[in-house]
Amino acid sequence: MGDDADRTPSREENSRSGLTPKQRLGTANPRLLDACIATIHDLETLQECVAYENQHEQRVPILEMLARRAEELREEDES
Repeated sequence: MGDDADRTPSREENSRSGLTPKQRLGTANPRLLDACIATIHDLETLQECVAYENQHEQRVPILEMLARRAEELREEDES
């Protein structure tokens, strides 16, 4: 009861990984950012991350990485 009441996540458990966009993108470590973006497996999560980045940091290189990941996901959907 206590632990679950204090949690927020959800939204399909933040797309099954349990990570929020802030948790995925809230670092300056390039290797960690690469890994966090590479583990996005659906466009909904990716869109949430783009929205977060646009609202908070507005780092162009990160937005470009997210755009490349979106292309990869679309190509996977076509296959």
